[in-house]
Amino acid sequence: MTAPDAYRGLGWQHGTLTVQRHAAMLAPLTFILADGRQVSPMHIAPWAEEPVAATLPGILQRLRGEWPCVPFGYAISDPTAPADWARLNGSPEPGEEIHGHSSNHSWTWDTPEAGQLALSLDYPADSPVARVRRTITPDPNGAAVDLTLTIETRVACRLPLGLHPTFRLPVKAQTARVEPGAFAEGRTFPGTVEPSAPLFAIDQPFPSLDVVPLRSGGSFDASRVPLPLETEELLQLNDIDTVALANVAEGYRVRLRWNKAHFPSLLLWYSNRGRKAEPWNGRHTALGMEPICSPFGLGPASARGDNPMSRAGTPTARDFRAGETFVTRYRIEVEAL
Repeated sequence: MTAPDAYRGLGWQHGTLTVQRHAAMLAPLTFILADGRQVSPMHIAPWAEEPVAATLPGILQRLRGEWPCVPFGYAISDPTAPADWARLNGSPEPGEEIHGHSSNHSWTWDTPEAGQLALSLDYPADSPVARVRRTITPDPNGAAVDLTLTIETRVACRLPLGLHPTFRLPVKAQTARVEPGAFAEGRTFPGTVEPSAPLFAIDQPFPSLDVVPLRSGGSFDASRVPLPLETEELLQLNDIDTVALANVAEGYRVRLRWNKAHFPSLLLWYSNRGRKAEPWNGRHTALGMEPICSPFGLGPASARGDNPMSRAGTPTARDFRAGETFVTRYRIEVEAL
């Protein structure tokens, strides 16, 4: 049975939204466009009401929409990783959780200002993070939502950070388009995301999403989604502060904006029916467009270490002072095509 306070919602002239206490995930989110059409751009995973959900890591149990990850990433050991990355990969640190404590536990509802929702989460006593807080505020003047994330620290620390917006895709292949803002460089994942369904070359640069190097040679247009094949992949775009997904099939564009000084990169998560194990079962299709200060969501040790991406000038972790209160703001907005 669902707890009576598990979800809260808001409605305003331009839409409705729902937030769940578990991981403070935002979805569904429905916008009303200027022409009267209703569009719901956020993804909801299909297994939340299935028995398997109770057996999953917290982050996966009711996976949906958008949420903050503090810290971002999770340690892996990958035999295909190049040596410069492999030396930093390894076992999770004590207490390490997939995409951080914030992604795996139920938050507490706070008293919000008028026209918004607010939640907070206290971290374990041995964590360098003391508390996180999040507000979700619909724009009274348009089809948009403004969000804030506040992080309070106990001690000086260095952490990778991420936001995790995950978007719903149309059914027909290549009927939506990823539209990144200007970026300095794209990189393919330094290893293998899903051993049974690799697509992109390992640890390679690219100048544009339409010419991403393939593992089999040649290049691929990764801007048109859903992809026309089964795969699970990650791409990272560095020095960027906006991205849009144009859902051509349904006639709208959803745009995400954030503070590049806090999140200098964008991680693109292509979940394209490539994972066959429970709960994915070859049925999961979504696109994560995730502002990050991280190297591809590799573990905090990799993010803090002397990794190839940070050596090349892209920050992969942020330094916090003891007792610091860090605040970042970002925005999701929708328009008709």
